[in-house]
Amino acid sequence: MNELYQILNKLIGLTKEEWQDFYTKLNRKEYNAKTVIINEGSIAQNLYFIENGLLRTYHLQDGKEMNTYFACDTQFISTFSSFISQAPSFETLEVIEHSIVYELSYKKLNILYQESSKFEKLGRILAEKNYLCVLDRTLTMQTKNAKEKYLEFIKNYETKIVQRVPQHMIATFLGITPESLSRIKKEIFIS
Repeated sequence: MNELYQILNKLIGLTKEEWQDFYTKLNRKEYNAKTVIINEGSIAQNLYFIENGLLRTYHLQDGKEMNTYFACDTQFISTFSSFISQAPSFETLEVIEHSIVYELSYKKLNILYQESSKFEKLGRILAEKNYLCVLDRTLTMQTKNAKEKYLEFIKNYETKIVQRVPQHMIATFLGITPESLSRIKKEIFIS
């Protein structure tokens, strides 16, 4: 929990009272691997801070899972478009490895927004980071070849994600086949 305090303090400079107010609004949860936290079609009621673990978001396309995001220790995750709009999610949020998370409900986050402009700033920062992540991913997908996509992935994502997310999930995230990813990894290793 200290990690979350440090992150928030760095981003928005919380007093001890503000941190205590924030902390009382969190729920600690533990999830086993393969647990679905948010189903496609349901409304994302919570934002999650990952204390320890590995999670992903994906959607189904022609019956195949297409991974859209990975997050691990000290990162935030949700099905963000659903969380922000409070509309049904087109994605599923699933646990890849046993995870400990702190959830903050949409309702409690909005209470925090009303209580302090610092929390509005936090919401803005998270929205900006999410936007930049989506923009970067879109540009990578549109302008890079398969090898360049993978090199960007290993450069920009946490080592835990690169090393522990199954290869077939990374492949769909990059928009390539698992076989192509395997060839690229061998080529990079030999180089």
